[in-house]
Parts: sequence; C-alpha cells; structure tokens
Amino acid sequence: MVKTIGVLTSGGDAPGMNAAVRAVTRAALSKGIKVYGIRRGYNGLIDGDIVELTSKSVSGIIQRGGTCIYTARCKEFRYDEGIEKGKQKCLEFGIEGIVVIGGDGSFRGAADLSAKGINCIGLPGTIDNDIQCTEYTIGYDTAMNTAMEMIDKLRDTAQSHNRCTVVEVMGRNAGYLAVNVACAVGAEAAITLEEPYSIDDIIKELFEAKEHGKNHYVIVVSEGVGNAENIAREIQEKTGIESRATILGHVQRGGSPTVRDRVVATEMGCYAVNLLEQGIGNRVVGMKASKIYDCDIQEALAMKKPFETNVYNAINITAF
Repeated sequence: MVKTIGVLTSGGDAPGMNAAVRAVTRAALSKGIKVYGIRRGYNGLIDGDIVELTSKSVSGIIQRGGTCIYTARCKEFRYDEGIEKGKQKCLEFGIEGIVVIGGDGSFRGAADLSAKGINCIGLPGTIDNDIQCTEYTIGYDTAMNTAMEMIDKLRDTAQSHNRCTVVEVMGRNAGYLAVNVACAVGAEAAITLEEPYSIDDIIKELFEAKEHGKNHYVIVVSEGVGNAENIAREIQEKTGIESRATILGHVQRGGSPTVRDRVVATEMGCYAVNLLEQGIGNRVVGMKASKIYDCDIQEALAMKKPFETNVYNAINITAF
C-alpha cells in the first residue's frame, strides 16, 4: 500500500492550482496516505524544499489564485543528473508517487521521474489550454473570463473615442484563449497562429462594420502572433481610424478561480490520488467529452490538438 505521496506545481501558475493541491491532499489523507508539498516545482524536489501538508494547511485556499506551494521552471530537471537528484530526495522523504500540476514541460519531467521508479501523475494546469490530451486545462476558464472582463472595459473607452482597440491576450503559441475571448466580446477579428490572416482582410472587416453603423472596433491577438503595437499602428495608417494596443499580460494568470476551474481541479486531483493508490504512474489526467480520464504520458505528449475552427468562423459571421 502507498504510504506517502507528494504534490508539486510546475511552470506558469494558473487559477485552480490551489484547488488541485487541496483535493490531492484531502483525498490522500482520507485514505491514510501522508502528503508532502514540494515547493517551487522540480527545483524544490532537487533542493529538498518539502513540507508536510495537512487538512489545516490546505484549508481556505480553494478560492485563491496562484499556488500556495509556489512554482518555477527547472532547467536542471531536463538532464539525467537532475532527475536522479529528484529520485534520491523522494527516497529520502519516503515519497512513493507525485502529482505534478503543470503543462507539457512538467509532464516530460514526470515521465522521466516515473522511468526512475517514482510513480508520477500529471494534471493539466495552464491558462493556455494547449495540452493535447485534454479538452480542458485547469485555469483556462478563469483566464478567459478575466480577459473578457478587461476587454469589456476597454470597449467602453473605444466607444467613447471611436477607436479600434487591438488587445493581445496570452496563450503562448496557441490561439484557444484568443479565439474564445474574441467570440465572447464580439470582436471584429481574432488573429492567431493557427489561421492565416492579412492586415488587409482585417481592414476590410473594419470597413464593413463601419458601413453597418459601428464606430468602434476590437481586434484580439494571440501573443504568439507578434506585436500588437505594430498591428494597431498599421491599422491606423491604412484606415485613419485611431487605434490603440493593449497587452493584458500576467493579469490573466491571477484572480480567484471560477466555479469550473475549482470543480475540475478537484475532480482531477481526486482522480490522480486514486491512480497513485493503485500503484499506477506515468499517466496524465485529462478531460474527454467532459469526462475525466487518464492516458500514458508519452502518448499524451505525442497527441495533436485540433484548433477550434468552428469558434473562429463564428467570429466572422457574428462580427457586426
């Protein structure tokens, strides 16, 4: 029987990570399993920055953004020497399995540690929703709602000044956040890496909107595409419409998680503990057809995720 497990958060923080840590801790304790919080991701594992988690220590964190056990990226864990150090710390603390909450890079570390004999289960935690094996990642809903609320506020100013507002949202090299937020705010266009675009096509959309009586415009740009300032400048030069760029940045990572992020994180955390209890490792917990499931980490990393073309097309249909 598994007696001790660990939990860590790795890579960029995402709202709902605390809910997942809480679920892992409480689910494990209910089964008589001791839980360690590994602080600062794989860095903390290598350095032994490890603390015991109790029911009390995870009380009152479900509503908090960020991660109470901190997070980081760890270059040392990309190499066998770092992975071996992590394994030795697990043996030192009696940790038989680890729940790793993060993205693809975090899962690669989990796979490497699993190969060393320490069972690891990955939970998808990223606002980018760019993990191939799951249709939903912890933090995505909160980030979308934060971006939507910010753009709604920017629209008030754009309307007052007859402006075009070009808003850059996060998502790294994936356009899921951008396309869904653009649809939700009624943007004239979404610019993402997944779909080809030309500035002339965007300008055509603006003029068509203007002909329909619109006097302000919103363009949502995914951060992987390029510089929102340059796009805004080019629109203004070619149309004469005053255009401003806004980069929302890391505000999208913060804030209290939504109901969906709290519930999904809790479900996934409990599911991960059940796997470790059975001595199962090298798995990623995900969502398929709105159901929680698990798959092999290597298979998960090899999967390709389809872009939400239907949402992208809906923006063009409903832009006016």
